[in-house]
Amino acid sequence: MKKEYALLPDRVKAAFIDAVILVASMYLTSEILNLFDSVPDYVRISLFIAFTFLYEPIFVSVFGQTLGHSYSGIRVERDNDSGKHVIFPLALLRSIIKYILGWLSFLTVTGDEHKKAIHDHAAKSIVVKDN
Repeated sequence: MKKEYALLPDRVKAAFIDAVILVASMYLTSEILNLFDSVPDYVRISLFIAFTFLYEPIFVSVFGQTLGHSYSGIRVERDNDSGKHVIFPLALLRSIIKYILGWLSFLTVTGDEHKKAIHDHAAKSIVVKDN
């Protein structure tokens, strides 16, 4: 069966949904922490960093997709071992490059035969339609 690669609109929709989920999670966490008398700043900063940098790599490495990916009908796989999830260190690298390059990385999807963004090349991953 031939792979159907995820198109740019699907990936943008997934990224937007994930951004909304992250902001909502951070807001909810902030409200919960406000219920306590004194929460050190380092706890708040640590939680912010954890949400920002670990949400996508954990979901991609464990489930093969984030909540945004799932809703958009796409998933992330290893490029050379189809059907298998990307291992956590590569999923983390993928996310960091994606955050650093932002939308610039997504724009490279349209010029690639397998619809791979820069962060997919770095992590040896592909994004496919979830059938």
